[in-house]
Amino acid sequence: MTYEEFLDEVTTLMTEKYDLTDAAAIKHVMRAQAADYFTLHDDDPAMRTQERAEQDAKTIYEKRNKSRPRT
Repeated sequence: MTYEEFLDEVTTLMTEKYDLTDAAAIKHVMRAQAADYFTLHDDDPAMRTQERAEQDAKTIYEKRNKSRPRT
């Protein structure tokens, strides 16, 4: 999948698995992207798999949850 499709998949997975709104999931994926979390994904198409998208969605959600836990 393309880099953009990969980011869309990570976002979709976050909304489906972690009950986030689209806006919240997009915000967290964009923050991860701004922090260069996806730099290697952009350079290496082999990293853009469904399995990796699921792992990344979980990682981004967990990091988000640690820094801003729900009340």
